[in-house]
Amino acid sequence: MKEIKNISRSKAQESSAAIERLYITMRHLFNRGFYKPMGVSGDTLREALLELSPEIYGSIAEEKVELSGLLYVIERLPVGIEECRYINLTSDEGYSKSHFQAIVPPKRKRNCYRIDEEQMNVEITRGRSDIYDILTHLTFIFIESHKIKDRVLEDEEGKLSRDWQKLEQAVLQTKKLTQVEKEKAISHTANVLGRTFIEVLDIYDSFGTKEKPDRFLHVIYWLGKLAIEEIIDNNKRTITFSPILRERLGHHIHGEIWATRIKQVLKENKLIDRPIHIISANMHSVMNSLFATHVLGTKFKGKSEFDIFQELSKQGAHDVRDKVEAFAVQHGMISLPDESGTNIDVQIFDTAKIDWKKSAFPTAKIEKEFPVLIVMDYAFGEQAFETIDELLKPFKNGKDKKLINVASVSIMGKAGILQGGKGDIMIPSAHINEGTADNYPFENQLTAEMFEGNGIPVFAGPMITVLGTSLQNKELLKFFHESTWEVIGLEMEGAYYQKAIQSASKIRKSIPENVKVRYAYYASDNPLETGSTLASGGLGTTGVKPTYLITIKILEQIFNIK
Repeated sequence: MKEIKNISRSKAQESSAAIERLYITMRHLFNRGFYKPMGVSGDTLREALLELSPEIYGSIAEEKVELSGLLYVIERLPVGIEECRYINLTSDEGYSKSHFQAIVPPKRKRNCYRIDEEQMNVEITRGRSDIYDILTHLTFIFIESHKIKDRVLEDEEGKLSRDWQKLEQAVLQTKKLTQVEKEKAISHTANVLGRTFIEVLDIYDSFGTKEKPDRFLHVIYWLGKLAIEEIIDNNKRTITFSPILRERLGHHIHGEIWATRIKQVLKENKLIDRPIHIISANMHSVMNSLFATHVLGTKFKGKSEFDIFQELSKQGAHDVRDKVEAFAVQHGMISLPDESGTNIDVQIFDTAKIDWKKSAFPTAKIEKEFPVLIVMDYAFGEQAFETIDELLKPFKNGKDKKLINVASVSIMGKAGILQGGKGDIMIPSAHINEGTADNYPFENQLTAEMFEGNGIPVFAGPMITVLGTSLQNKELLKFFHESTWEVIGLEMEGAYYQKAIQSASKIRKSIPENVKVRYAYYASDNPLETGSTLASGGLGTTGVKPTYLITIKILEQIFNIK
């Protein structure tokens, strides 16, 4: 037998192992019920995240505090969480019926409740991916908080640097800071963070809100303050998981409520026997693609349909958006805002009520029965399996079970791209589930050729469904892109959608075996390019054209337009 000597692991293999450790650790801590992120129980999580050093968290492994990554995370956590020593992850346990006001992070749909000065409750109703997401974000900000502590705590007796004392004075004063006071505070804070004055100034306003324009100082102060108290007073921050959350997780409770309501509405409106096309997209692209050019054509005379979509996407365009929505409701759209806790709104379109001459698809060829469109908002990670799996199940009406005639499932989403840039389009031929040997090849009804000639680069090939976009680093992504996997992009839901579709069509036979599937993504970032990760900011209007181009191609196939 040949002796195996000194086989060194590549950085990609180490990163893959670090991701695996992160997820095993998070599952273990969840089963345990509580842990202290900066204590012994949080060691493995911190060490794995530091070893991985994901691109989105920038300089997490360096001494200086990471600013872009901190902004990305803060926008996905509830306002005030930096002040809280106790963070309790709960299921939907009735807080919406209390005096507590829901706090919804600007960039992540989840209800959070400030229980008192020290405690924040965060509702987890979207499955395990939501827990993984929030725990990695919290681990990141706690690591950063200890960097602040290391820079301002001058001895074990608790002596604090002058810069910290000046920052504290600025944060604790009640009146609004003058420009001079603000710049003095930024100067001291830059020293605290190990950053330049201009670096802090450039990102300062991005943290601000109308109520708190100087929120950046507030966030840095409270992160540092709690980290200092962890060392001086041994008063550790604690994350707990409620017993109800631990009991409910994985049982599709919210997904079942969500799917049952949709089927009941279909039945009440006599739509359940018709051919059904499910589209996962946002809550405006299908509606606007159908009706916006007719409703707004005279207002935006001489503008192309994509120009009109740009106008609709602008901030403050409520009047024109409301006009299109009112017209859509008159012509067969039923709006179902979420009541289940999934945070997935739904629109149902009865195409029999569409006046095709007043739509953007006057040449639609409807075969036999008018199709019904179910448009669902984006799912989050593993939640995609929970929701689609429940939606594709037969409709139970007493003892009767009614199969649903699902003709197609179309997924339009945003994803990270590994070749190309923001706004480019990706057409997957298979989804590979990161961390497992699971892979899902499929026949995609959309092809790269369909999108050519529109001024947008298009790429086709396998895509990887990652356990969390915030946990990817360059070495791991380069491996998937440059090896024989030849992955073109990464997203969080594709494999979960396909797993549900394949089991329903091929094994459980609850939907037709020949159900058509369509997947297309537009690039929100390129994690292999420095300065192009998700932490570099949103797409702005760059995402408008690819979003609507994909939506229109999906609708053209459903309406048999060649």
